[in-house]
Amino acid sequence: MAIEQAKVSVEDLQRGMFVSRLDRPWTRTPFALQGFYIRDLEEIRQLQKYCRFVYIDVVKTVGDAGVQLRRLTRAGASLPGTGTSRQRRAAREVVAIPCRPVQVSHQAYPPPEPARKEAGKARKLYGDIAKGLREVMVQIGSEKPLPVRQINGAVEHLVDSVLRCPDAFAWLARVREKDEHTYSHSIRASIWAVVFGRHIGLRRDALVQLGVATLLKDVGKLMLPDEVLQAAKRDPRTELEYRKFVEHSVRLLAADPQLDPQVVNIVRCHREQHDGSGYPHGLRGDKIPVLARMCGIVTFYDEATNPRGVEYPVAPSRAVAKLYDLRGIAYQEQLVVEFIQSIGLYPTGTQVELSTGEVAVVLEQTHARRLKPRVMVVLDSDKQLLLEPRLLDMAEDDDRKDKLIERGKLAPQDKITILKDVEPGRYPQVDVAAVRDSYLFSRQRLPSFFAGLLKR
Repeated sequence: MAIEQAKVSVEDLQRGMFVSRLDRPWTRTPFALQGFYIRDLEEIRQLQKYCRFVYIDVVKTVGDAGVQLRRLTRAGASLPGTGTSRQRRAAREVVAIPCRPVQVSHQAYPPPEPARKEAGKARKLYGDIAKGLREVMVQIGSEKPLPVRQINGAVEHLVDSVLRCPDAFAWLARVREKDEHTYSHSIRASIWAVVFGRHIGLRRDALVQLGVATLLKDVGKLMLPDEVLQAAKRDPRTELEYRKFVEHSVRLLAADPQLDPQVVNIVRCHREQHDGSGYPHGLRGDKIPVLARMCGIVTFYDEATNPRGVEYPVAPSRAVAKLYDLRGIAYQEQLVVEFIQSIGLYPTGTQVELSTGEVAVVLEQTHARRLKPRVMVVLDSDKQLLLEPRLLDMAEDDDRKDKLIERGKLAPQDKITILKDVEPGRYPQVDVAAVRDSYLFSRQRLPSFFAGLLKR
């Protein structure tokens, strides 16, 4: 089995490494999140100030650092640090693209309410948004005015719901329904966009603009020929034809005087990329509006987790790794890291394998401790269905075991951790939608209710 964690000297740290443990309690350091990606040299300097070594999660570490670390641990070789300090510093340098940091406020909104309290409202709102987007598509086909007021109203309610509880809507974005519509990407991306915006403290009006723009960004695809839209691989000519959807979207949306011009501008720029390689105008860095940069990130993430024509979504860690590899290239690095933090490494609805060998589904985030969510354990260590699935609050379980460890009644390795996320569909006997419904909507005792919903 591959090494899950590696003890690394703080002198050998690189950007892209995922710090899972320190050599001292987290409370004695300035790091708010218990587990985070190293984003820049300043964070490395902070770690060097407070620690002598840290533990790096080999699986989650991304980019060149991840490739090197996994190769060395598989081969049983020494860990990074064999090169000169100048070589290591040079490896961490990136080409600078003019782009001012985005102002972020993680305390702009109060702590989230429990997902079960918000779930019913969120499910109804999801239906309203789907209905509104359906009407947009019909109106575009008939050249009638767009139902802008209805769309704005639905997104305003979405924003208010996410401000109360991001996890309730995150469930709806994560789980594919059997009657999934072809335009569900736009709805999911809009949810991720508002969750992202809440995390960094955007004002409510900006959240509405971002949510509406992300929902409507693809309306121009209705104007493309099916062979262009459905092509698995596009040659240069077909790719150029496909890219015209942005111009079509802008034209259709700008024609409606009721639509906020800022929404149209987000749509116009959401396919631009940080290094200037995007379209339609090749903007780079600061020239791309902040909300359009955010729209581009959530668009990439949802397309990476839900590839066209694939039965199951892919594991979030794979999509996150792809996105992280593009930081500072296609997307502003600061915003990439903030987005990853906003959804968590194990987003709500993700199947995960625990250190006990059991498989669980993430129910709800512990926002101060992203690596310790609330989960429902559904498979035993032999990957067989549990007759009585159980709720596990990993943060509470950790706190309880810490006290027992202090008294010498438990060993540190008895604490339960998440080893990795699981590819959706790997265990088809688990119905994640049933897990969601039993947790969010059932008034009965969860295990007995849930047992009848699992696929057998």
